[in-house]
Amino acid sequence: MAKNNHLSTIKNRKKLDSLLLSRDSAGDDSRFSEAIGYAQAIANVENVIAVVSDMSKGRSRIIAGGFASMLGLEDYIHEDSIWENRIFSMMSQEEQELKIIAELRFFHFLRHVPKMKRSDFCLIGKLRFCLPGGKRVNVLHRMYYIYDDEKENVLYAICLYGPLPFDFTGKSLIVNMLTGTTEELTSSTNNTVLSKRECQVLSLIDEGLTSVEIADRLIISRHTVNRHRQEILAKLQVKNSIEACRLAKSMELI
Repeated sequence: MAKNNHLSTIKNRKKLDSLLLSRDSAGDDSRFSEAIGYAQAIANVENVIAVVSDMSKGRSRIIAGGFASMLGLEDYIHEDSIWENRIFSMMSQEEQELKIIAELRFFHFLRHVPKMKRSDFCLIGKLRFCLPGGKRVNVLHRMYYIYDDEKENVLYAICLYGPLPFDFTGKSLIVNMLTGTTEELTSSTNNTVLSKRECQVLSLIDEGLTSVEIADRLIISRHTVNRHRQEILAKLQVKNSIEACRLAKSMELI
């Protein structure tokens, strides 16, 4: 089971890579420096670990606030990746998988939010780290996206890691930072990814049915089934139905 979780985590990380890194807009060094300055201020004030990931250059800068000393990460400065791998290594495979699925859901949730309101939202989640010696630490993770001027593409992600000062229902929440409203990030939020009909079609694809058989089962035309197939691949950003079924299962769409 652990091996399967590891393979699934790798595949879902690659999926987020393809969604975030293959952007048309690119940030410049001045904007990256501005994001680092913002993260530095938060790390200093809140004593958290702040990670700024540059989606155009596939790199991350880590600012080790006071909490880093508790995790043995005082010397953690940069990654040639958008992933904070040393932090990930402190989580179980299951914990890593849940974190990545939450980020996938958050990304797809924002795709259905009006562009100019996307920056209003952040993702918060509860994580559990295992330190050398077996000690376990509950961690609060927060993630924010910084968009280009058109609010179309993600330029940078800022992730904050600190001690968990309060508990909340569920594992992850979407928070509207303007209104204070929250939404638990579970399979109930998946209607922002695929429509009910698209989920039906994908479930039947997963059962091995052909387009003709799906059309007969749902009493729709084969042309409509093929259109749903194309929409599913486009929305999930995958190349084929096999990848679509695998990702949909990870996200509990089907």
